[in-house]
Amino acid sequence: MSDNPLRLGVNIDHVATVRNARGGAYPDPLRAAKLAEEAGADGITAHLREDRRHISDADIDGLMEVLSVPLNFEMAATPEMQQIALRHKPHAVCIVPEKREERTTEGGLEVAREENKLAHFIAPLRDVGCRVSIFIAADQRQIEAAHRIGAEVIELHTGAYCDAVSEGHTDVANRELDSLREMSAFAHSLGLEVHAGHGLTYDTVQPVAAFPEVRELNIGHFLIGEAIFRGLTPAIAEMRRLMDEARAVV
Repeated sequence: MSDNPLRLGVNIDHVATVRNARGGAYPDPLRAAKLAEEAGADGITAHLREDRRHISDADIDGLMEVLSVPLNFEMAATPEMQQIALRHKPHAVCIVPEKREERTTEGGLEVAREENKLAHFIAPLRDVGCRVSIFIAADQRQIEAAHRIGAEVIELHTGAYCDAVSEGHTDVANRELDSLREMSAFAHSLGLEVHAGHGLTYDTVQPVAAFPEVRELNIGHFLIGEAIFRGLTPAIAEMRRLMDEARAVV
């Protein structure tokens, strides 16, 4: 077993998507969170969007009450979300870009261009004890800016790599993977904790899990989709197995 363990954060947003499609209370994201915890998740991720398209304020209230593992609260850099985070004081907050019309988070946060604004935004969150993570592309300029503003963690956007794999563009996938590898090492050299996520599947997780600098992977949509076919607990167990297998050789 590796002495450099890799954590798995399970994003439960799309359990809420299914619930909201019918307008009732089922399926319950809190039940999914507890099942994920029992199945080996090291943390739960939930993104409270401005338009509340999936996770609701009540979900965040409930998660803070029932979870034994840390909650990673994904949010846009808006005053409303800052106030919610300051009220709940989750273990971690991950600042992500957000566009009302997007289906999912489409890219990393533009930190370098908004450095002063983001520095002031995250300061109160750090003051109340939240670990602040910034969701960014594998780009040295953005990593340096995240470091300067006082973030403790970065989460590298793995979407371009995963898309290239699924589309059969091997050369592009290899380039994206090389960039993720290089920037993981660079961020680690600055003292940042490195996480990664977005679009990871059974077919794409192991190369990223093998990066020794990466401490946590956050995976949601694929696991919720796979749970339809095999159940949430087996879906998470298989992802955990693949991650541990990749990490064992690090």
